[in-house]
Amino acid sequence: MESKIEIRRLLDVMPASGRMTSKIVSKPEQTKVIDAAFPLPWNQERPIYINFDLWGRLSKPQRDLLLLQKVAWLTGVKWFKPDIYQGVALAGFIGALVESTQSDFVGVAVGGGLSAIALTRIWRKNKSPELLINADLAAIKVAQRRGYSEIEAAQHLLGAIETVSKIEGNSSLNFTDLIRCQNLRAIAGLSPIGVPENYETR
Repeated sequence: MESKIEIRRLLDVMPASGRMTSKIVSKPEQTKVIDAAFPLPWNQERPIYINFDLWGRLSKPQRDLLLLQKVAWLTGVKWFKPDIYQGVALAGFIGALVESTQSDFVGVAVGGGLSAIALTRIWRKNKSPELLINADLAAIKVAQRRGYSEIEAAQHLLGAIETVSKIEGNSSLNFTDLIRCQNLRAIAGLSPIGVPENYETR
């Protein structure tokens, strides 16, 4: 597979929001088919690394859905989306600053502790399997604008997850991927059972 040609094709597949922040990089030495580092708040650019020798073993629709899922995951990580945890983190930080100016070390510890707890919760939320499931759904929606039906997109993404696991030499899927695959089977009409509505990641 010619990496430059495939990169140009993939850029056309990507949504405009993904092209603004994500950059596709050839990385033949990596053992994973496709990979991306968890995006930290100070990283503006979010590179996606692809081993094109392994990438070529997937069908074109599988490659499309796998890329769209990765882009959706990267753009789905929100560090500064206003919610209660960001509010607590900010309040704790400001409180710690105020208390430090007054040499109140107990107040500094309390404020710093509140910020740490809130930031830990934000980190866990952004690393949760729920984010991956949401990225799957977002990828399917974008794929529908690229000519795939919802059922076809779910089938191709399901096939991509299972094929990548085999290419990378994994004996079985991990728990998160099993949950994702079950949800995709339900969307594809291959199973009546999807992810429960009250499913909550911890």
